[in-house]
Amino acid sequence: MIRTVRSREVYRNAWMTVREDDVLGPDGGPGLYGVVDKPDYALVIPRQGDGSVHLVEQYRYPVGGRYWEFPQGSWPVGHRGAAPLDLARAELREETGLRAARMTYLGRLHVAYGYSSQGCHVFLAEELTQGAPEREATEADMCQRRADPQEWRELVRSGRITDAATLAAHTLLMLHQPEGR
Repeated sequence: MIRTVRSREVYRNAWMTVREDDVLGPDGGPGLYGVVDKPDYALVIPRQGDGSVHLVEQYRYPVGGRYWEFPQGSWPVGHRGAAPLDLARAELREETGLRAARMTYLGRLHVAYGYSSQGCHVFLAEELTQGAPEREATEADMCQRRADPQEWRELVRSGRITDAATLAAHTLLMLHQPEGR
């Protein structure tokens, strides 16, 4: 078991904090962990009755490129602590304009537990109706598409879907489906 001896915040902004923890390892030896603390977020898999899914594409600054992913996001600072389902519905509406009559919780993922405390709540959205997206200014360049199962596989194979949470959420979706579907 690892035991924290001392913890100190070394950086903070509106979206995250970074802390440095002095620890004692299982053998009693000293160690150091850098931890990024970010609030959990929601990821939504909008699925049509024919098995196709809706994706969004946007520029991701840290990796310098545009990629396809499932709609996802976290609350602004003032809303944190609200129910993950409410966040999932808001993200779906904002990024795609879709509304879902049925939302099913598929599970929680650790995003990068080697260095971050952040988790991701995954929801399946079904019985969809289309409305207008309500994107934030930072999402003005966002694109949207519908992909059938074959198109999904091609986007993954071609490196157009590389978001780990999107890929892990798709695995949860496959485990949720009845055998043979």
